This record gives sequence, C-alpha cells and structure tokens, in this order.
Amino acid sequence: MKHKLIVSIIILLLFNCLCIQPGNAARILAIETFAGRSHWNFMSAVLRAMTDNGHNVTVFTPFLDGNRENYTEIDISSMFPMKHIGMDIVSKRETYSNQFKPISYMMKLGRLSCEIMHKNVQLNDFMANKLQTDFDAIFIEPGIVSGCLSYVGANSNLPVIHTTPIPINTYTERITYGEVHNPATVSTMLFHSAVPKTFVQRLTNTLVFLYTSIIIRFQEFIIQSLDTKPYDLGTINPPSLVFMNTHFISDKPRPTPSNVVNVGGIHLKPPKKIPKDILDFMEDAPHGVILFTFGSTTAMTSLPSSILTAFREALAELPQKVLLKYEGEMEDKPKNVMTRKWFPQRDVLLHKNVKLFVSHGGISGLYEAVDAGVPVLGFPLFGDQYRNIDNLVEAGMAISMEIFSVTKENFLKNVLDLVNSKKYIKNAKITSEIFKDRPMSPQKSVVYWAEYVIRHKGAPHLKSQALNLTWYQYFLLDIFAVLLMFIFISILIVLKLFKFIPIIFTKICSSFSKVKSD
Repeated sequence: MKHKLIVSIIILLLFNCLCIQPGNAARILAIETFAGRSHWNFMSAVLRAMTDNGHNVTVFTPFLDGNRENYTEIDISSMFPMKHIGMDIVSKRETYSNQFKPISYMMKLGRLSCEIMHKNVQLNDFMANKLQTDFDAIFIEPGIVSGCLSYVGANSNLPVIHTTPIPINTYTERITYGEVHNPATVSTMLFHSAVPKTFVQRLTNTLVFLYTSIIIRFQEFIIQSLDTKPYDLGTINPPSLVFMNTHFISDKPRPTPSNVVNVGGIHLKPPKKIPKDILDFMEDAPHGVILFTFGSTTAMTSLPSSILTAFREALAELPQKVLLKYEGEMEDKPKNVMTRKWFPQRDVLLHKNVKLFVSHGGISGLYEAVDAGVPVLGFPLFGDQYRNIDNLVEAGMAISMEIFSVTKENFLKNVLDLVNSKKYIKNAKITSEIFKDRPMSPQKSVVYWAEYVIRHKGAPHLKSQALNLTWYQYFLLDIFAVLLMFIFISILIVLKLFKFIPIIFTKICSSFSKVKSD
C-alpha cells in the first residue's frame, strides 16, 4: 500500500511537470534618456511591473537602483553633464517665463539626450549586434520636444514602447501617434489652465499650439540641415505602444489613439514604516500635520529671502505641525516645523494626521496626494505643473498660488481654508475614490499591453491611420484647397452670368422694340 502511494505521487508529479508550459518571459531593452528623478520614477515603475511578472529587463539609466532578479542596470550617469536635481527656482522660472520662450531650451535638452545616447559605445553595440537576437521589445522615454530619439530601434522590427512621464505630450503628438489635440478643448503642456474656457484662453492656447508646432519643426529642419547627425532620421519610427503618466481625474479626458495606455499613479507603492523621529513628530500633533515640499528638481533654499521669510512667519502661526523639505539649516526655524532634505513623501501622505500637502505640482507627488485623499496647496513653478495643479483645482481639492506673489497673509489664509473647510476635504476623498476605481491596476495594464504588442509583432492594427498621412492631408488642407477652388470657380461662373445678363436683356429689349416698330 505504501509503495502504491509513493508510485502514485511520483506519477502525479511527473504529470504536473509535463503539463507545465515553457516560460514566455520577454526580454526588454530599456533606455532612460533624461536625468530627472521624477522621469526615472515613472520609467522604473513600468519596468518593475515587467520584472515582477517574470520578464527580463536590461536598462541603460543614470539612476542606479541595484541589480535584482530579472533586472540588469547599465550605468550611464557619467555621460550626463548634470542631473536635474536641486536646481535654482529663480533661474528655472526665468527660462519658463512665458509659454513661447522655453521651446528652444527644451529642444536643446532633447538633442543633448540624442547625442548622449548616440555616443554610448555599449548601446551602439546592442543596437548593431544584439537587438534582433537578444531582445523582444524596446522601452524608451521619447523626449519632450525632439523626435530624434526614435532612431533607437529604427533598424529592427522589434516593438518600440514609449514611457511618457508627463501627462500630455503636446510637442511630439503628431510624430508619436499621429493625432494632435484640439486646442479649443485641450490645453498645451505649458498652458496655465487645465482647460481653455474663455475666448481669450482658447485664442492664447491656439496661438501657443500653432507657434510651438511651427517653430519646433522649423528649428529641427535648420538643425538637421546645418549639422546632420546619424540619429536624424528621414522618417520617424512611431511607437507600437505609449504608456502615459495620466489619469482622467487629474487631467481632463481627451481623444487618444488605441495604442496610448494611461497608467497614471503606477509609481505608487504600498506604504512603508515611517522613520521613528518623523513618526513621533507627526503623532504628537493634535491639530494635524502639513507636508511642504517642492520636490527633487528644485531647491527651496534658492527662493528669494523675502518669500522664505513669508513662509517661515506664516508657518510659525499655524496650529498644525509642518514637515518641510529644506536644504540645509533654517534660521529662526519655528518650533512646529521639522526640516529634512528628504521625507518619505508617499508614506507620510498616507498617515491619518496629514491634513494638507503644499506642493510645486509635480505629477508624481500629486498622484500621491490624490491617492491619499489629501487637499493640495499648489505653487506651480514651471512646465506642466500649472496644468497639473489647475486640474486639482477643477476637482475642488486644491488652491493654486503664484510663488513670487506670496505673502504671509495670503499663504496663511489659503492654508487655513484648505485645512478647515469641509468642502476641500470632501472633494479630496471623492477624487481619491475615483482615482482608485479602475478595471485593472496600472501595473497589470502595463504587463498586459506590453505582452500584447510583443505577441502581435508590434500590433500595427493599434496605430492611428493619421500616421500614414502627410501634415497637409491630416489637417485637410488639400480638401480645403479643392473646396476653395470649387467655390472660386462657382463665383466666377456666377459673375460671368451676371455680366452677360444686361447684354442679353438689352438684346431682348432691342429685338422687342424692333418687332413693335415693324
């Protein structure tokens, strides 16, 4: 009996082994092209979703997290002249002083990324000798303005998947997935409102859209004509798939092609234990806690002293305790304020005592506030941060302020309104519920759609027909030309008829007079 049982177990195990399907792990080549921590947070979260589901990733990155199972890093940090961390707020605001100005600056950054990638010997070796044999797909951040990074994967038939860390891709929409947004309903990336509502806003948004579209293509044409590089392709290689860091609760819905997948909030991780000194400070706060940070890109200490003084004096009058991300030591620091160069932002925001998040409007931090259901006081500094904050203002859970117009009085008033008003607290909770209500998690969406395009050899059926049209065909300029020509010819015919009517009428009258006289 005992032998029979052992034999049965062996047979069962052999049967199970025979039934196991061979692994279908995909081999991913990933390339982070921008040395910004917030950009990398999004890309790394997408890659982690892949590795956690058994896929193998090899990534070129300036931010090292350490190798792990299925995950291999290749360090390119030395190739970037600077990382976009702790920059001066005043100079960044000067660069982005209006919506027309920063295009040349952003284009230079894009070309710089292309130059860095092209000079990387190891990446060139991968592209020349290993793409077809060692990988099944390419993940890459495509850049904000220039399309030159599309040269990666152009000479292979591998699916190219873009990861876009900003909620809207205004300047490369046409070359990325064919379609462009309607400026009457969708604000451009640098627009200061979530949506253009008034006539003046729609006019301004349309002018910004037209200006940037024309100037970017013109500047790229000049650059490529005067200094052609190997990565300047005659034709752009559109991606099979785009993972975009957006969600309709924090960015108004807009038409997108089938190959654009919204995975806003994918970087959100389960909360970890808060360090003891910070936790003790937070829990000894009968009136609650405020988290105040302007993120990793800029340094708060670079603000003018008058603004820092206004902040410090206002914080000192608050009944709440304040966690303030601040570089260095603060003079005359209020007793209710704790400063650190870094706080575990995600974990802090989920704590029950947190009443308010004061933020610059980076989309990653705002998703953390939305997920936690915490009201936001926004000080947008540059880029897409104005749109990001204004979308939460539209949702009724935020107030937006201008950093260089801040005073002790208006800052204090807005903080107290947000902390004490039930309206903002209620709307923050509603927004959080909507944000979390999804058919599947962002991680599962990434894995499903990445596997989908790999299975279907790039899934060309997902790409927009607009990619097959020239710019004048897409904007119906050839149709309008024919219609205008038809209208013009019709008007000419009518005018000719009107010209001959008096002559015919005169002839008829003269004929009638002649008959009468006879």
